[in-house]
Amino acid sequence: MAQRAWREWTADRQCLPEMSGSLTSHLPNPEPRPAIFHDPRLKFVEWRDLVPVRRLEVFAEPLLPAAWLAASLLTAGFGYYVVALGFSFFFFLTGLRLVHNAFHTALGLSRRTTNIVLWIMSFVMLGSMHAVQFNHLRHHKLNLGEGDVEGRSAEMPAWQALLFGPFFPVLLHITAFRYGNRKLRMTVLGELLLSLAWIAVVFGVLHSRVLQYHVSAMLAGQCMTAFFAVWTVHHHCDRTHHLARTLHHRIKNRITFNMFLHIEHHLFPRVPTCHLPELSRRIDRVAPDLRSKVVF
Repeated sequence: MAQRAWREWTADRQCLPEMSGSLTSHLPNPEPRPAIFHDPRLKFVEWRDLVPVRRLEVFAEPLLPAAWLAASLLTAGFGYYVVALGFSFFFFLTGLRLVHNAFHTALGLSRRTTNIVLWIMSFVMLGSMHAVQFNHLRHHKLNLGEGDVEGRSAEMPAWQALLFGPFFPVLLHITAFRYGNRKLRMTVLGELLLSLAWIAVVFGVLHSRVLQYHVSAMLAGQCMTAFFAVWTVHHHCDRTHHLARTLHHRIKNRITFNMFLHIEHHLFPRVPTCHLPELSRRIDRVAPDLRSKVVF
């Protein structure tokens, strides 16, 4: 039974079945797989029961960012921009959680509906979430190796990752245009044009301070993703048994909405974020050293 589970897990890791079509285009010759994926202890981690998403979780996932977005717009409307900035931070964090689950088709939705979610979040958060998805799934395939554009800031010191921030989303979109197929390029172009049109309307037609604030906050958030979404979970990691970092503190995980349970995600990317705490406990029982590097 354990041998069968091991074969199924390694097959999933090697194929990454959600990477299909344009998402597997022009992958560079991969380096040897990180040693962590050959750790025999992982065959004893039960994870398949954590993949299904319950109906309540399907509805709760998009409500998280929607609630924070509403709070940020409401407080900005009353002129409390400092408070609104905090709400915008949590909107961006939970928005990343939503699209991240969408990247791995872990929302419990059909593929078509998942794509609609990515279009909506591209409009609200700016940019192309399909371009980010393209690079993120390559990141899982290349694991900080050559050609892993998303993971590039992991090797930088903190200050350099912050300075790299404004160039990071540009690089992600260029990579998607360069290596994606025609369908992906047209999708990315459509989402970028939608964002540009929205920015033009907000600043050139509506002249709404609240919407101008939101657009500005999202642009700032995009410039911070190289640091907060990549560097924090991968700095001083390697391609052996320390591919990514994690969090052990229950309160910290709740505050960050489990987004920093990252080694768990890399080991079992099909498990949705809402089930990562349980996955983390199961990994800790059989291989606690795999979770030795923490985010903060």
